[in-house]
Amino acid sequence: MNYISFPGLGIEPFHIDKVAFSLFGRDVAWYGILITLGMILAVMYANYVGVKREKLESDLIIDLAFFIIVFGVTGARLYYVIFEWDSYVVTSGDFLYNLGGTLKNIISVWNGGLAIYGGILAGLLTAYIFAKIRKVPFVKLFDILAPTVMIGQIIGRWGNFINMEAHGGETNLPWRMGLHYSWNGSGIESGVWDKEMFVHPTFLYESLWNLLGFVILHNVYKKKKFDGQMFAMYLVWYGFGRMLIEGLRTDSLYLGSVRISQLVGAVSCIIGIAIILLYVFSSRRKAAQAVAYTSVYDKLNTDTAAAEPAEKNTEENDVENKEDDSITPAE
Repeated sequence: MNYISFPGLGIEPFHIDKVAFSLFGRDVAWYGILITLGMILAVMYANYVGVKREKLESDLIIDLAFFIIVFGVTGARLYYVIFEWDSYVVTSGDFLYNLGGTLKNIISVWNGGLAIYGGILAGLLTAYIFAKIRKVPFVKLFDILAPTVMIGQIIGRWGNFINMEAHGGETNLPWRMGLHYSWNGSGIESGVWDKEMFVHPTFLYESLWNLLGFVILHNVYKKKKFDGQMFAMYLVWYGFGRMLIEGLRTDSLYLGSVRISQLVGAVSCIIGIAIILLYVFSSRRKAAQAVAYTSVYDKLNTDTAAAEPAEKNTEENDVENKEDDSITPAE
């Protein structure tokens, strides 16, 4: 059996079964339960901000949530499978056997293998197409999704904790997480493990980072300056955090010698900063144009006001001259 501990925090080894319960002969894992819980809470929050902040109809948000969940999970699975293709392709039989075995491996989500970036990319594409069909500004939907996705990430990472996966390299930090493996189950009694290591709890790092990001985005949402702001802030916050945390992990997907998640995180952060800077520069330009227009308008009013007394004086002089011409000397 496998055990987890946090010795620096005084937490002794304990065991959490990956399977919560069985239903109709099928094991239901804690990981799946946590992901489902995250989806439910995310939909509830999306409905809240969609109606209250973006003034959209609740039915539209629910429809969007349905499509994003379906295609988001599909995208997360395909993203993972593509970069781990050798682990899923079957080559030990004839064509039909290999095809059937490969497809079975691909759809076996219950065996693990989801990549959050794939889910995010598929979700954004789904939201964009949905917005075009329903004639809604897609940036509004992107803003709704930004803090909403964080809810799923906050909760979903605890599934990695239960599965003892997505952890970092070995460390001696006070908050290190102990991973203890006992093949015959005697380790907890004897204290002698077949294998053990103390690692960075990167699941916890990312969960807490996303929790802080969600709190920030939720509060900023109340004073949103422009459509796309929440999405841009999400890209910066999550991209930067994931870029750093991914460097600690031992299970990263690679493209050559580059960690894919680090690369995507860095690119996301840069795109988010670019969106924010574009808005800032655009706002300053509009403000400068407004000032220039106001200055010209004020000058025009000043010149008009200065000209009016002169015209009035001229008219008064003409009247006085006429009056003088009408006066004749007394005989």
